[in-house]
Amino acid sequence: MDLTPKVKFLGLTFDVTLMIGSVISALIVMLIVFLLSRRLTVRPNGRQNVMEYIIDFVSGVTGMMLEKKESARYLSFALTTFLFILVANLLGVIVMVTATASGPIPSLGITAAGLKMANNSVSWFKSPTSDINVTVAMAGAIFLYSHFAGIAKSPLGYLHHYVKPFWWMLPIHIIDEVSKPATHALRLWANIFAGEVLILILREGAFYFTGIPLFAWMGFSVFVGCIQAYIFTVLAMVYIAQKVGEE
Repeated sequence: MDLTPKVKFLGLTFDVTLMIGSVISALIVMLIVFLLSRRLTVRPNGRQNVMEYIIDFVSGVTGMMLEKKESARYLSFALTTFLFILVANLLGVIVMVTATASGPIPSLGITAAGLKMANNSVSWFKSPTSDINVTVAMAGAIFLYSHFAGIAKSPLGYLHHYVKPFWWMLPIHIIDEVSKPATHALRLWANIFAGEVLILILREGAFYFTGIPLFAWMGFSVFVGCIQAYIFTVLAMVYIAQKVGEE
């Protein structure tokens, strides 16, 4: 496995590869939305049609979980979540940047022992979602937001949920709530991480032997990346809807 450069700041360790991948993913999402939403017309053109299709698709996701008025409030959130995860998932399939280090770089946490184990190979770019820290952070943020939204809308209704249909189900509801961000994060991470590991393994093999499986797996990884972006967004809206939905 390639080394990943890390920096320490205020006692915390930051993965440079993930920082680069996350920033680039966010910039690509901003660029896509900016280019597709410029010069809007009553009669949509090609670019506007693409943007409207994406919005309609995500609107369908929010509409499945919430009433029309309520779902419109979360459309921007769901759209941003879907596009960011989609781009982040696909970046690792399309682009993987590695470099060869001629010596240790202490400022980036690259040691001689680490270089020896990694054959002097250092990773500079990969899918942010292939790291469990990123997916846990996103799932955790959604988890906290859904609870805050539920409390803000109806404190009594939020608390009453934990003792329905019987009061003795309170521990079961708590276990269910705690497990949600874990499964939410692990599902996305495991799929993207496993896909990238296999791509790296096939890439290191002889091209005449691994070339066709490599391209086939890359195509399948694109499909998996799209599906996982959809699933993550749907689950995020399910969790929010459970807290703010009228039912």
